[in-house]
Amino acid sequence: MFDRSLLVVSGKGGVGKSAITAALCILAARRGLSVLAIAMTDDLGLGSHLGVDRLGYRPQEIRPGVNALTIDRSQALDEYIRLQLHAPRIAPLGPVARGLNALADAVPGIRDIITIGKVLFEAGKPQWDIVIADAPPLGQITSYLRAPVTIAGLVPVGRVRDQALRYEEELGNPDHTGLVLVVTPEELPVVETNEARGEIASLVDIAAILTNRVLDPLGVSEETLTGMPAGPHRDAGLLHRGLYDAQRRWSAEIPDGPDIPFLFGVHTPGEVAVLIADSIGGTR
Repeated sequence: MFDRSLLVVSGKGGVGKSAITAALCILAARRGLSVLAIAMTDDLGLGSHLGVDRLGYRPQEIRPGVNALTIDRSQALDEYIRLQLHAPRIAPLGPVARGLNALADAVPGIRDIITIGKVLFEAGKPQWDIVIADAPPLGQITSYLRAPVTIAGLVPVGRVRDQALRYEEELGNPDHTGLVLVVTPEELPVVETNEARGEIASLVDIAAILTNRVLDPLGVSEETLTGMPAGPHRDAGLLHRGLYDAQRRWSAEIPDGPDIPFLFGVHTPGEVAVLIADSIGGTR
């Protein structure tokens, strides 16, 4: 997964994509890579799993080898305008930015290309070996991936169209960009992930599908469980077995990929990310 400049992590809401994003950042840093973690829409989940309360727009070092930022659309738009217009940093762009911010709310694709464009811009910087982005959930990610195509269709000529076409090429290049899909072995996440895979695969290489919160077998036979006296231990064993069998059924509908075990016990978000990194890449 780490043999490229950019990893984008998505999945149905609630499957643990922020925890997986943080874990991948930790694992990449353990392998000696300089990592930039990006929260594309909401920094709370990624920030807490990296061990900080909030993230800012400028990269901040979270742990050795891992920097992180969150995308603020207004600041990203300001940065985009200055890069496109080659305006000096002290130039008063307030009225222009406010007008384009309003336009971004009204025209499809502008908001999304500002966000994904910031991710791709950071992925092109030499100080990062890899950028790993905590992306919007599965129901929204396609619009972000399609934003360069949308903008290229709206703008016939010029620098904006040229850049949109370059973004489209970078997203579609498997040597540059990969998408990590996170799924839990349950009906809705599996069905929605499989429905989205076809369209997504035409836009970006699917680097991996990670199955999160996978139960281990109980190690107790059904005969032993049913022979136990009625009580909480028997009920817990039967529940575990039923959930395990249901997970196996839905796991069969997912392409092979790393399985991340269900983490029992009380853990902080930061501890969860470290434990997942251990699971994916082996303990330190």
